[in-house]
Amino acid sequence: MNAERLLSDLRAGQTAALARAISVVENARPGFEQLLSAIHGDTGRARRIGITGPPGAGKSTLVERLVSAFRAGGHRVAVVAVDPTSPFTGGALLGDRIRMESVALDRDVYIRSMATRGSLGGLATTTGEVCDVLDAAGFDRILLETVGVGQSELDVARMADTTVLVLVPESGDGIQTLKSGVMEIADVFVVNKADRPGAEKLRQEIEVTLGIRRGNALRNVPAHHGALAFRRVRAGAAPVGADGRWTPPVALAVAAKGEGVEELARALDAHFDWLVASGELDERRRRRLFERTREVVDRATRRWVWDESHADRWIQERMDEVAAGRASPYDVAAEVVETLKQGERV
Repeated sequence: MNAERLLSDLRAGQTAALARAISVVENARPGFEQLLSAIHGDTGRARRIGITGPPGAGKSTLVERLVSAFRAGGHRVAVVAVDPTSPFTGGALLGDRIRMESVALDRDVYIRSMATRGSLGGLATTTGEVCDVLDAAGFDRILLETVGVGQSELDVARMADTTVLVLVPESGDGIQTLKSGVMEIADVFVVNKADRPGAEKLRQEIEVTLGIRRGNALRNVPAHHGALAFRRVRAGAAPVGADGRWTPPVALAVAAKGEGVEELARALDAHFDWLVASGELDERRRRRLFERTREVVDRATRRWVWDESHADRWIQERMDEVAAGRASPYDVAAEVVETLKQGERV
């Protein structure tokens, strides 16, 4: 890899260079960390929006509609769609890219499918670094669509400025749908496929659950005779409470028909405005950079331990003792770590 040429072509806006740079980063090819270091000063300009939710919730269709809405506003949009991993090639199955066919030919839209490669958090391990490449390439909206693994799908909240949780009336009973781990990562909720029975009920359940967490559980719940009043209250409700905290709005949408997408786009803008005004945007991005630095240290440490020390050989030599019960894996690991701490190559 000619790093200087690749960097120059990337900054010049060449799509082929962008694709090569992403491949270098995604596959951790030699020089990928030097490339990421070189573009770091060009990042931080794009809004990163995570779209998560269970399989079949319509995330790809919603992303496609959001891309069209952002393009209508003159924005350059990138989509990182994390797909299941092929058991044969190890690559992404490309299902999400196929669903976004209507926007794929736009020169100011870039869609990249990534395989999870065994990651259980809904994203591939290098997703955040791929977003850095897209940010440096000049895209001002980056949509991260997760693979759809349900309640363990929490990594997206660490990588995005705003996280959208997409649910459908068939997501399951209220308790199953609204478990706290998934609820707590969302800044905006979308009940998609809202033309199906149960959509309004799910919306109310989400709002009640959010209210329980904030101590005002019944603020949006209508009396049995007050459906019209309920709509007025909800339509006029501010997404920011009196205490200055963000209250996640719950939007109804039918993405396949384009319904509710403008409301969602406004909610995303409102959340970003709140992030800026409250200082939370800087805090989130600082946390993201801190975690990224730790990840890079962890990666370098693992590489050094297993590639440059003799830890593997040391462990192999002690396997007879471990198998016979005269030593445990924890004893051997502690010895290896202690030796490394003393600056020796075991």
